[in-house]
Amino acid sequence: MVKAELERPVPNLELIYHGGHPDLVLLRERLEISEHALVHRCASPLLPALTPQFCDSLPPFPTTSLRRRAMASPWTLFDPYLLLFSLVLIAVFGVAAFFLEHMRRIGCKHSLERTASSDDFFEDPNSLKKVPCPSIFDQAEKYISLIIPAFNEEHRLPGAFAETFNYLQKRSASDKSFSYEVLIVDDGSSDRTSNVAFDFVRKYKIENVRVLILGRNHGKGEAVRKGMLHSRGELLLMLDADGATKITDLEKLECQICTLAEKVKELNPNDQSLKLSDIEVAAFGSRAHLEKQALATRKWYRNLLMKGFHLVVLLTAGPGIRDTQCGFKMFTRTAARRLFTNMRLKRWCFDVELVYLCKHLSIPMIEVSVNWSEIPGSKVRLSSIIHMLFELILIRLGYGLGIWKIHI
Repeated sequence: MVKAELERPVPNLELIYHGGHPDLVLLRERLEISEHALVHRCASPLLPALTPQFCDSLPPFPTTSLRRRAMASPWTLFDPYLLLFSLVLIAVFGVAAFFLEHMRRIGCKHSLERTASSDDFFEDPNSLKKVPCPSIFDQAEKYISLIIPAFNEEHRLPGAFAETFNYLQKRSASDKSFSYEVLIVDDGSSDRTSNVAFDFVRKYKIENVRVLILGRNHGKGEAVRKGMLHSRGELLLMLDADGATKITDLEKLECQICTLAEKVKELNPNDQSLKLSDIEVAAFGSRAHLEKQALATRKWYRNLLMKGFHLVVLLTAGPGIRDTQCGFKMFTRTAARRLFTNMRLKRWCFDVELVYLCKHLSIPMIEVSVNWSEIPGSKVRLSSIIHMLFELILIRLGYGLGIWKIHI
C-alpha cells in the first residue's frame, strides 16, 4: 500500500522541490529519508517520474529540513518592527487606561465628598469639648480667616505663628472692626506639630485659634481645602507654615480685592445689600518680580526644571498668572466656596487647578507682588516634581475630556 502510494505520478515538480507537496511530506514521515536523498538519488525506484538528467540540473537542496521548518519558533514568523510597534501600542493603551481610571476614581470620590455631611470638629484643649466645624456655606462671622497647612512643622511653625499673631493682635487693637481667626490644619504629621498647635489654642483661646487634624497625610491641597471649607471669614487667606512671605503683605492682597469689590458695587448701585464676601475675587501672591534674582542664585538644573514646569503650567492652565505656586493667596468667601467645592487635586498642583477653575468660573484674578524669602526645610523633592507633572496631566485630561464636572 505504501509502495503504490509512492509510485503515483507527481503533478508539480517545482512544488515538490520547495518542500510544499504533501507527497514529499508523506515520504519523509513514513520512510524518514532526507530531502537530499529524494532529490539526488534520482535513479531510485521510489521516484520513477524524475529523470537523472533533470535531477542533475537542480541546485543543491536547502539544508533546513521540513521537520525543522515545521518545528520553528512561531516568533520567527513575525516582523520584529511589527512586534515592537505592537508592544508600544499596548503600553500606550495601558497608560491611557490607567489615567482614565484614576481620574474616574477622583471624580467619584469628589462627588461623594460634596454630598456627604461633614463630621469634622475642632477640639478645645481648655474645656476638652468638641466644637462643630462651621461651613463655607454659612454666613461669615469674622472679617478674615488665615488657613495654615502644616505637615511636620514643629520647628518652623512657632516662629511663623508668633509673627502672624502679633500682627493680627496689633491690627485688631487699632481697628475694632477687624476680627480674625487662624486655622492650623495638621495634615497627618508624625512629629509634635499638633501639640505645638494646641499650645497656641490654650494661649489664645479657640475663638481665635483652631486646629483641624486630618489623621493621615493627604497633601497640602487637601489641607488647604479642608481649612477653607471650615472657615468663618469674609476674606480667606492661605499661607505657608514656614513664614516665607511677610504677613504684612496680606494688606496688599486685601487692598486689591477691596478696590475691585468697590468697582463691582458701583456697577450695581441698586443692590445695597452686596457685601465684600458676596463678590467673587481671587488674589494670588507672586514672586515673579524676584525671578531674575532666583535665576542668578539657583543651580542651573533647578532653573531648567523651573522653566520646564512653567511651560507645562502655561499649556495646562493658560496665561494670566505668572507664579501659580506661591503659597500666599486670598479669596473672598463666595469665590472660595465655588473654587474649593470644585477642587479635586490634593497635593502639589492644586494651585494650578485653582487658576484653571477661576478662568472657567469667570472669577476675576489679581496677581500681587509679595516679599518672599527662602526658608530651609523645603519638602519638594525630585519625586514631588514627577508627581506635579502627573497632576498637571490629570487637570488637562480630567477637565478637557469632561470626566471632571465643574459645578456652577
